[in-house]
Amino acid sequence: MGQSGGPEPRVGVGVVVRRGGKVLVGQRLGSNGAGTYALPGGHLEFGESWAACAARELKEETGLDLLEAKFAHVNNNVMSATHHYITIFVVGTVAPGAEPVTCEPDKCAGWSWVDWPSGVPEPVFLPLRQLIDAGYDPATNAPAAGC
Repeated sequence: MGQSGGPEPRVGVGVVVRRGGKVLVGQRLGSNGAGTYALPGGHLEFGESWAACAARELKEETGLDLLEAKFAHVNNNVMSATHHYITIFVVGTVAPGAEPVTCEPDKCAGWSWVDWPSGVPEPVFLPLRQLIDAGYDPATNAPAAGC
């Protein structure tokens, strides 16, 4: 428990996988944000680097290997009275022609390459919504405004 006596924030890592002007998104199932569209990602494990977490989560969820991983952005997401995340975004690429597989069908309805940001389907998972609203550009990895 935190100093306030309530739950403490957790750390999530979102993976911005870019291919040209497109990014990889999937529809979440069975957890916080079910039914929304999100990037691959998950919880940072103790002692794990952000890039290692991004690569592990991408491999577990899509079967893809992350290349050229770099820090992209961080945001603060208070999603409910019990869900507060600090989300660290890592951007990278995958091998040319590599296609995602839905490795966790109980957690994701499937993966799609979509135009950034106009092609990201609604509803959008809060951490991704904040990244888009901040003006982040994965093509240049230009910093987004604010935190």
